[in-house]
Amino acid sequence: MLLGVTSGIAIYKAVDLISKMRQIECNPKVIMTKNAQRWISDQIFSAVGNCEVYYETFDVKTGWIPHTELSRWAELFIVAPATANIIAKISHGIADDLLSCTALAYSKTSKIIVPTMNVRMYENPINKKNLEVLKQNGWSIIEPEEGHLADGEIGKGRYPDNSEILEYSEYLLSKKDFMNKKVLVTAGPTVERIDPVRFLSNRSSGRMGYELAREFANRGADVTLISGPTDLKPPSIVKKIIRIESAKELREKVLEHFEDSDIIVMTAAVSDLRIKNYSGQKLKKDTIVNLEIEKNPDIIKELGRIKREGQILVGFAAETENLKENAIKKLKEKNMDIIILNDVSRKDIGFEKEENEVTIFTSKEELRFEKNHKRIIAGNICDFIFSNFF
Repeated sequence: MLLGVTSGIAIYKAVDLISKMRQIECNPKVIMTKNAQRWISDQIFSAVGNCEVYYETFDVKTGWIPHTELSRWAELFIVAPATANIIAKISHGIADDLLSCTALAYSKTSKIIVPTMNVRMYENPINKKNLEVLKQNGWSIIEPEEGHLADGEIGKGRYPDNSEILEYSEYLLSKKDFMNKKVLVTAGPTVERIDPVRFLSNRSSGRMGYELAREFANRGADVTLISGPTDLKPPSIVKKIIRIESAKELREKVLEHFEDSDIIVMTAAVSDLRIKNYSGQKLKKDTIVNLEIEKNPDIIKELGRIKREGQILVGFAAETENLKENAIKKLKEKNMDIIILNDVSRKDIGFEKEENEVTIFTSKEELRFEKNHKRIIAGNICDFIFSNFF
C-alpha cells in the first residue's frame, strides 16, 4: 500500500492509518509533500509504519526515479489527507512533485482520495468539479465528515474515521467472486419483551453475522443485513441494513427479502420462546411466575420448505453436546444446504468473543475451521460456499 500525505492538521490521523495498516500486515510506503513535512517529521511515519518514506522526485546519486517505480509497486494508492491543492493537481494532470507525479503515473484501479479541508473550500464549485474529474478517472472518493473544523467553523471537511478507509481499501483489493449475487444475512440476538423493563434474549453479539455481511459485500455481492440489537457498528460497505427486535419482526423482514436472494445466511440467534401477552406496565415480582409463554416460529425451517431451486440456505447450530449429531439432524430436518456448527460450551470462542471455531456440514461433506478471528472464519465460509455451489 502506498500512502500519499499532504499538509494540514489532519495529518496526525494519517499516522494512525499507517499504524493500522501495519497491524493488519499490510506493507506500506509513504510519500510526503514538502508542506506535509512542515507539520510532522518523516521519521514518525517511518517509525510507526516501519516503512520507507519518500519526498524527492529524483535521486541524483543513484539515478532512481521513484514515481515510476512506486506507481508500479503499489497495489493500492491512498492520498490521505488530500488538500484542495493536490486534488486540483491530480485532476488536471499537473506533476510538479513526487506525489503528483506518482498519481499521474499510477494506472491501476485501486486508488482512493480522502478530501480534508475547510468547508468553504470543500463546497467550492471548482473543488467539486475537480473531485468529479477524479471519479471519472477511476479514483474512489471517501467523503469527509461534518462537524467542528480546525479553523472553528462547522461543516463538511473533517477527516473521516480510519476504519472507513480501511474497509473500503479491503473492498477494492478483494476478489469479486460474488458479483451480481444477492445475499441476505441475519445477525445478532432477538429480544422478546415481557414488560417495559424485562425481556427474553441471548448473548449473541452479532459479530459473526456482521463479518459475513462484510465479506460478501467486499467480494461484490449485493448484501442485505437484518440485525437484532447489538453494539456493533455495521460495515460501511454494506448499504442495506434493517433493524429488528423480535423474532416476529425478523421473520417478516426475512420473508420480505427471501425470494430475491441467491444466498441466505441465518446467523441470528433467535429466541425460542416469547411472552404470550406483553404488559405495558412493569409487572410485580409475584406475577412473573405466572407468565404465559409460547414458541416462536422456526424461521429457517419455514425457509427450507419454500426455498426455490438454486437458492442456498445456510444455518448455524449452537450446541453444547452431541454436536455433530444435532447439527446433521437440523441440516436434514430443515432442508438446509449448509449448517455451521458452533460449540457454545467453550468459553474462548463463539458468543461475545472475537474468535470462533466452526465445522461446516453439507449432505456430502464435513469441514472444520480451527480457532481464528471471526473475520477470517467469515472468509473461510465464503470460500467454501463459492467453491461448492458456484
